[in-house]
Amino acid sequence: MVVWSIANQKGGVGKTTTTITLAGLLNQRSKRVLMVDTDPHGSLTTYLGYDSDDLPCSLFELFQLPTINKATVSPFVLKSDIPGLDIIPAHMSLATLDRVMGNRSGMGLVLKRALAALKDEYDYVLIDCPPILGVMMVNALAASTRILIPVQTEFLAMKGLERMMRTLTIMQRNKPSRFDVTIIPTMYDKRTNASLQTLMDLKSTYSDQVWASAVPIDTKFRDASLKRMPPSFVSPNSRGVFAYKTLLNYLERLA
Repeated sequence: MVVWSIANQKGGVGKTTTTITLAGLLNQRSKRVLMVDTDPHGSLTTYLGYDSDDLPCSLFELFQLPTINKATVSPFVLKSDIPGLDIIPAHMSLATLDRVMGNRSGMGLVLKRALAALKDEYDYVLIDCPPILGVMMVNALAASTRILIPVQTEFLAMKGLERMMRTLTIMQRNKPSRFDVTIIPTMYDKRTNASLQTLMDLKSTYSDQVWASAVPIDTKFRDASLKRMPPSFVSPNSRGVFAYKTLLNYLERLA
């Protein structure tokens, strides 16, 4: 089972869009995909049509399980409208997890243990991370073998990336197994100097970790979210989906 976390300590860079688009493309390649929404805002959960205030269960309750195994974790997996594409949803109560349970022993490995219990059920797990460093992001990074970092091609996003890379360096010291990093330039607009310059800076600064291409600005992503479907199901020939197909091919070669 391959586990990817989509993370950045800056919001609005395309984390949820990256998660749902890659998940949809993997599903269309006959892969069994589980998405995990670790953001208290629950954007991914809402995207798939679930009301976070009307959930039968959420990731918050999973973290309170006394015993983690397949039988106890499976009820937290909800189905989407697409067979083979499932989600462990988020609830706003996740925002209190650091305060309520952050000091409990072993809290940083709960998600890793939960996913291990489901390893025979899925080919891929994609974890949509919150934009802050806390228990949820620590859990996501600890559970992953590759970290995908969407970075909007503008100056302030570069500063957010610097913070994220420092976080990963710290995490790596405490993680026995190594994880790899792929930086994904997003919201690219070739008509603007800001996008062009930021893409050049990304490639020069992080040459061995940045994906060589970029995901363009594409209104089809917004259209897909209104229909509660992955973009590749709604607009398979759009330029944004084509970019993510290229990215997925790249990531599968790295795996």
